[in-house]
Amino acid sequence: MARFRTWVSIAVAGALGLSLAGCSSTGGKRAEDARKSQAAQGRAAVDTPRWTFAMITHSGDGDTFWDIVQNGAEQAATKDNINFVYSHNEEAQQQAQLVDAAIDKKVDGIVVTLAKPDAMKSALARAEKAGIPVITVNSGSEIYKKYGAITHIGQDETIAGEAVGKELNKRGKKKALCILHEQGNVGHEQRCEGAKKAFDGTMTNLYVEGTNMPDVQSSIEAKLQSDASIDSVVTLGAPFAATAVKAKEDAGSKAEIDTFDLNDKVAQGLKDGDLGFAVDQQPYLQGYEAVDLLWLFKYNANVLGGGKPVLTGPEVVTKDQAAKLQEYAKRGTR
Repeated sequence: MARFRTWVSIAVAGALGLSLAGCSSTGGKRAEDARKSQAAQGRAAVDTPRWTFAMITHSGDGDTFWDIVQNGAEQAATKDNINFVYSHNEEAQQQAQLVDAAIDKKVDGIVVTLAKPDAMKSALARAEKAGIPVITVNSGSEIYKKYGAITHIGQDETIAGEAVGKELNKRGKKKALCILHEQGNVGHEQRCEGAKKAFDGTMTNLYVEGTNMPDVQSSIEAKLQSDASIDSVVTLGAPFAATAVKAKEDAGSKAEIDTFDLNDKVAQGLKDGDLGFAVDQQPYLQGYEAVDLLWLFKYNANVLGGGKPVLTGPEVVTKDQAAKLQEYAKRGTR
C-alpha cells in the first residue's frame, strides 16, 4: 500500500509539473506570440488608455537619421496603444514653441531633444508644472535631470567621440578633420572634443553649413586640397559621409572617410570600402525605447537607468559587420 501511495504521489506530481510547465512555457509563448502578431498587424498589444505622446526634435528637413528614430517610436506606439505625434524644427526657438503647443494640447507625455538646451528651458519647466512626464532622447545626456526629464535615452556624445579617436589610433591615422554641420549643437561639439581627446594625432574642426550640401562638399574639398597630410575625415551624420567621399575624390586626396551614424548608404559605403568605419548609436532603439518607457511610466511608474542615461551606443561598425546590418538599414530600423 505504501508503495502504491508513493507511485500515486509521483504520478500526481508529474502531472502537476507538466500542467505548470504548460502554463509557464506554452501559455506564455502563446501570449507573447499573440502580442507580436498584433503589433505586426498594426494593432495594440495592450488595453491601456489611448494616451497621446508628442515627440519634438531638432531635426531639419530630409534628415534620414530622424526617419529611423521616428520608425522606432511609431512601432512602439502601435504596440502600446499610443497616439503618436511627431514634429521637428532645427531652429531652437521654433522647437521650443512646438513643445509649448504640445503642452497646450494637454498631451500625456513628451519626448524631446536637447541639442540647444537653453532655448528649451522654459518650455520644459511648463511641462513639469503641468505634470506631463518628459523623456529626453539623442541629445541632453548630461543635463536632462536639470530640465525635469525622468530619464534620457541615447549615447554619451563624449564617450562616442572617444571611441572615434581610439579607432583612428588603431588605424594609424595622424591628422584628422572633424566636420561640424550644425553650429550651436552641443552634442556635435562633444563628439569632436571626445575624438580629439582620445586621438594621438592632431584633429581640426571644420564648420560647414549642413543645409547646403554643395557648400559642405566644397569646404571639405578645399581643406583637403590645401593640406595633403590630412589622412582622415570624420563626419557627424550619415547624410554627410557620401558628400565627404565625393569631396575626397575631387580633391585627389587619400584620406579615409569615417562617420557617425548608420544607414543603408553608409552600410554600402563600408562594404565597398569608400568608408572606413561608422559609429552607430541605434536611432531606431532611441525612438522605440522613448515611447515604450513613457508608456511604462504612465502605466506602472517604471523608470529605467537608475539615475543614469540609458545608453544605445556607441558601436563601431566596420566592413565586417556592414553586410549583416545593411539588411536592417534597408528596412529603416538601423
